[in-house]
Amino acid sequence: MDEKLSIRINIADRYYPLKIDRNDEEKIRKAARTINEKVLQYKQKYSDKDTQDFLAMAALQFVIKVIDGGDFKKDDEIHDKIRKLNDELETVLNKE
Repeated sequence: MDEKLSIRINIADRYYPLKIDRNDEEKIRKAARTINEKVLQYKQKYSDKDTQDFLAMAALQFVIKVIDGGDFKKDDEIHDKIRKLNDELETVLNKE
């Protein structure tokens, strides 16, 4: 049985308890570090805003990167190619 790992993640000076798969711990901690680094950059640049504003701007920036990177499109393209290859294999196997 694969047990969940309990961790606490600090994001923008707030702690969040999470139960995660052990394999995901490094990825989750790295994501939290990346968010905190971006929030700190905004804090240093815009001292008249609050943490919620910094978190919103960090989230916006990360989502824009994902969209620009085409991650969603790439996944769909890969799935389409796999389906086509699978169809071709079935056709060949059914002929024999």
